[in-house]
Amino acid sequence: MDQNTVHSKVKEIKQSFRLMMDGAVAQSMRDKGLDYHLNWGATIPRLQAKANEIKSLITAEARVHPCPSAPTNNSPLYTLSIALYKENVRECKILASMLMPPDEILPEVVDIWQEQIPSQEIAEQLAFNLYQYLPYAPEKAYQWIASDKEYDQLCGFHILTRLFMNRQEPNERGINEFLDQALCALQGPFPAVRKAAMQSLQRFAELGILYERLAKNATKSIHLDIF
Repeated sequence: MDQNTVHSKVKEIKQSFRLMMDGAVAQSMRDKGLDYHLNWGATIPRLQAKANEIKSLITAEARVHPCPSAPTNNSPLYTLSIALYKENVRECKILASMLMPPDEILPEVVDIWQEQIPSQEIAEQLAFNLYQYLPYAPEKAYQWIASDKEYDQLCGFHILTRLFMNRQEPNERGINEFLDQALCALQGPFPAVRKAAMQSLQRFAELGILYERLAKNATKSIHLDIF
């Protein structure tokens, strides 16, 4: 997908947000201090429907106009996602998280996206729509829960929650790292991170009786009896 085509598609997508506009939602976000250059207040289900539409259209176009492929070429969805995330528009960033193929985005690009997160909502959408599916999701999660940055921690715990829900059990080193960082987060300054860490601990405990005991003992050590 050449740059002219990408620019045209991004422009077309941005224009489509007018049909999804919800002024009350957008105003509520502004009242909460969410600062986007543009925010149409589109709901997540409508954005997911838009993402599905875009995927179908790009797949259809690829069938009609197949392009020679090479190992170094990025897919049209990758290229479009990169362009969308650069826009300081709430809906563009959320769509980028829904469209980016998890097996194509490199760790270095993930780090760039992570540095550019403007809000808790975008952090959560990235974790739910993209990060949990990365081939290197566990590595990123453990890296981020050890960070001192709010959105890093938030994404890290959300990823681990999803991995635990999918019955992915950590090794001994992972268990110790997770419990140590979860306890720090529960005593930390960020309410959203505290909530995410708690959810992650609950899913960790659901992996089995051993994990439940470990979680109970860990939380009791900071005088929390939550299990």
